[in-house]
Amino acid sequence: MKREIVERIEIDSLDNRDNFIISQIKELINLKNLEPGDKLPSERLLAERFGVSRGSIRNAIQKLEHYGLLKSMKQSGTYVADLGRIALNGMINHILSLPALDFKSLVETRILLEIKSVKFAASRRNEEDLHEIEMALSDYRKKTLAGEDSVEEDLLFHLAIVKASHNPSLDQLMLSITPQIITEFEKHHVCKKDMAVNAIKEHEAIVNAIKMKDSSLAEEKMKEHFSVLYQYLYKT
Repeated sequence: MKREIVERIEIDSLDNRDNFIISQIKELINLKNLEPGDKLPSERLLAERFGVSRGSIRNAIQKLEHYGLLKSMKQSGTYVADLGRIALNGMINHILSLPALDFKSLVETRILLEIKSVKFAASRRNEEDLHEIEMALSDYRKKTLAGEDSVEEDLLFHLAIVKASHNPSLDQLMLSITPQIITEFEKHHVCKKDMAVNAIKEHEAIVNAIKMKDSSLAEEKMKEHFSVLYQYLYKT
């Protein structure tokens, strides 16, 4: 328990530091009247100006890049994205007010993404996609039947389905939340042994629907697969 509290404090501290730097970058952009395409000062100059390390500056810039507000170019520097001042300030304010991701929101987001993805996967998949999905299912089956923790293999199976949707936006969104999903599932002990074994048949039913290119059936089987997770989610 003590270790978890320390880790939580460290994470909160990192978030607060990022938010401080992001707010300072926002003020700098407004103070200098930087327009889309204008270059920010170097990481070294920003670190000196804000009194933080260059590594902290880099982390904050990467966070803003993730949301499309800045753009870094190798050997060149970091530039303001092609957004108007009102949109830029509004989005930064939104980022600064974002609460930490919680277990329920992660699971709800995952379910929404995957129900849409499996429909696309069933209609768009090719033979290579199908092979990757079946290999991921095989890895999950082997580890589960051996009595080993198969949370990671389960997520890789689902990621293979999202990839088969051939929608890069869905793929990126799913990839961005997967590491925290793995951490939260292990922390909350979501995937108990009996649930993991039962999921093998559920996974197989999903794969069969994708094989048949039946989008409606694939969606139905994915919803059935998530029904237990829904029940767990709203009991906590």
